[in-house]
Amino acid sequence: MQFLAKSFSELSTAELYEILKSRSEVFLLEQRIVCQDMDDVDYESRHYFIENGGRVVAYLRAYHTDERTVKIGRVLTLEHGQGQGRELMNKSIADIRESMKCEKITVNAQKQAAGFYAKLGFRTVSGEFLEEGVVHVAMELELR
Repeated sequence: MQFLAKSFSELSTAELYEILKSRSEVFLLEQRIVCQDMDDVDYESRHYFIENGGRVVAYLRAYHTDERTVKIGRVLTLEHGQGQGRELMNKSIADIRESMKCEKITVNAQKQAAGFYAKLGFRTVSGEFLEEGVVHVAMELELR
């Protein structure tokens, strides 16, 4: 398995295809979230993923919402409970801190995943809200 971090323009066509395939598999087929996944944010994002045999098995994207803040989203793993999510998050946070120069990272976490993010140091900063029909909470990780 290999961890990769790339801007949109650095992605190969095969990597982009595998990213979109994994996002579709998790969000559309597994979670039944029906929304426009390709929302133009990808162009300005840094893409973090773990590849195994050419398949993207864990993924997230990160982008600046302002000069102090980076938001992560589209976080997924194909296999749950294998440690890939923790590895993806730890390596991505380290790279975001180094390459994206921000003071905090935010995420709109699905409610059932809030405990996972809390173990990584994120704290809940909102009440529950619906996003694409799924209950979420806003969470932040201060990097100072």
